[in-house]
Parts: sequence; structure tokens; C-alpha cells
Amino acid sequence: MTDGHWIDERIEANRDRLTAWMAEKRSEVPIPIYGSVDVRDAGWKVAAVDANHFPAGFNNVPDEDRPRLADLLREHVQRTAVDAEWVHLYPESHTRNPGYVENLRTLVDLLQRAGYQVTVGSPELNEITTVRGLSGHLDLVTVDPTGDGGLEVDGARPDVVLLNNDLTSGLPEELHTGEIMPPTHMGWHRRRKSEHQRALEPYVAEVAAMLDLDPWYLQTEWFVSEDKCLEKETCRTVLAAEVDAFLDALRQRYATMGIDQEPVAFVKNDRGTYGLGIMTVRSGSELLELSNRKMKRLMYAKGGADVENFLVQEGVPTTMTSESGVAEPVVYLVDGEAASWFYRTNAKKGAMDNLNSPSSSFLPATEIGPEALSLARGRHALVAELSMLAMGAERLASSRRT
Repeated sequence: MTDGHWIDERIEANRDRLTAWMAEKRSEVPIPIYGSVDVRDAGWKVAAVDANHFPAGFNNVPDEDRPRLADLLREHVQRTAVDAEWVHLYPESHTRNPGYVENLRTLVDLLQRAGYQVTVGSPELNEITTVRGLSGHLDLVTVDPTGDGGLEVDGARPDVVLLNNDLTSGLPEELHTGEIMPPTHMGWHRRRKSEHQRALEPYVAEVAAMLDLDPWYLQTEWFVSEDKCLEKETCRTVLAAEVDAFLDALRQRYATMGIDQEPVAFVKNDRGTYGLGIMTVRSGSELLELSNRKMKRLMYAKGGADVENFLVQEGVPTTMTSESGVAEPVVYLVDGEAASWFYRTNAKKGAMDNLNSPSSSFLPATEIGPEALSLARGRHALVAELSMLAMGAERLASSRRT
């Protein structure tokens, strides 16, 4: 079964059951206000390979998707903060990136469409009054910490703080109290990618049973290698042996499933985003032969955070292409619903590579091909929405540990 259309056929045949099941599961966990999911589709497997709680690419969503995104934002906020009128957007600090600023401008537009007064800023940006995006400027306000762990603007507190900062560097003093979405304990200072994979497994298993297919078709194989000090040869040797055993198991699995593919492992920092701290390997020996430059790149995390654990994940090749090169779907979700799609493409990368690099660009479905939108609404939406359920389960488990 190397053509994924059979998965879509089973999804459509069970659409009503899936819709009812999804509604039931969403009622059991705190669904994130928003998120993004990178999907890989090899035909013989479709899987969410990365899930981000603080998406920073809203500037790439098509204009025609904005009304639905705004409606979903309003529905989510109203469930938690019924009387909210003012939403304060708390951003990252890399304001010199015009693409990120454009993401903020888009979020402001969506929130205003939803009927909210919107301000943007953080104490770290108080010396800056205006930043420029790709299509215009964005005004920032002065934000002051309060004495009780909250924040205020011009002496007043916003009704809701929408967090668009992944908190890799830690939790600022002004984000300890108040109505904050997503909650701060889902930041990368605490969250781990492996926690998401673990939370995802039972949801994938239930859906796979409903569709009468092996869960393997809807999720990557993975494991976590803990406490690895890669600057020491002994640590690299252990990790290399673990990777070889993992690849051997994948090789056997592929043979059983009739997949003519040499397995690849993605070695990732177990926390963090932006495609940092990722290496693609076909043998554990590649880890033993790392140059200092490549080892530093693998050990690098956003903000200089230490890398302690590695998520080793099955590599899934992409079959999607554009005129710009190979491509992969990026699904943007609000209130748990897959509401917008665009495609990351990279002329300098191959079908099995990590496409999230400085040479990547983003395209709408219309520039990928006529099949892209039907896939987006079928198996791509399914695995992305399962990831949002898993994020909700992560959040529930994390809040219980707090």
C-alpha cells in the first residue's frame, strides 16, 4: 500500500464517525488556542513530524482563510474569557526579522476581525516603538510588569495575553498571572517533543482502529536518547549504537510492510523549534565522525539553551514537489481545527531532508498542484488535528505536575 489514496478513502467512508469522535476527544482536554504542524507524506505513510504551540508563520496563510481563522480565535477566547474585549499580543524579541513581524501583523488583523482591541509588546521591547514587516509597520506599546506577576499597558491590564513567544529562555516575571493563552507551562523551557509523541500514540491508535489500518501508517517511529554529552566520545558511541539499532528495526519493519526504502533517522533536540538542533543520519557511524562544526550545530538550541536529550525519529520522505523544489505541508490550526494550509519548499534540499532551513520558502496550495487541497482536507488535516489533541493531553498532564 504505497499510494496514500486508500487512507483518504477510509477517512471519507468514516467521516461522520471521525467528526463525532474528534468532538468527544476535544471535550476531554484543553484544546490549544492555536498551533502549527509540519506533515510529511510519503504515500505509504503520513505523519505529523513537528508540532509547534507558538506558531510564527501566520503571514503565510492565504487571505481567503483569514475569516475562518478569526472566527475560531473568537470562539476559543469566548469559551474561557467570555467578557474579554482587549487581547495583548506578547511576541518574541527578534523584531529585526520582517517575516516574523508580518506574522504579528497578521495576528493583529485576525484578532481585530474577531472583534478585539489589540496591543503588542513586551518589557524587552520597551525601547522600540515601531517595527517593520514585509508589507508595513507595527506599533509597539510599553509593557510594565506588575508587582504580582502580571503585566499592564498604560496602567491597565489586558483581559487576555496571547503568547506568541515560545519561552525557550525561561518564564519572565510578568507572565506568572493573568489569562494567558497558550499557558506558559507549554513553553519550550518545560515542554519536550517526546512528550508530544507519547501523548499522540493513543489517539493515533484509536483512529487507526476506526479506519482498520495499522497505526504505523499515521505516526513516525521514535525514541528518546537521554543525558547525551556529545562532546564526549563515550556519549556519541552510545547514541550511535542506539541509532543503529533503531535503523535496523525500521529496516525490518519496511521489509515486512513491503516498503522499498532505506531508513533514515532524524536526530533532534528534544525541545525547541525553528529547525535548530536537527541532523539526518543513515548510520550511527555518522555521529561518530561528526566534525566540530556539525556537532556544535546539533548541540545548538534557540537562545543558547543546553541540549540534554535527543528525540530520534523515523525520517519520512516527502512526495510533494513544486517548481521551487521538494515541498511539505504546514498546517495551521485554531481551536483544534485545521483551518489553513501552506507549503514549505526548499530548492537546496532533497525529499528526505529537513526542509526547515534559511533556504526554504512558502507557497500556497495553488502552486503545489490540484491534488494539494484535497490531501490537505483529508489525511493531512487528520494527522494535524490528532496533534492538537495530543497537545491538549500534554497540557493536562503538565498542569497536573505544576
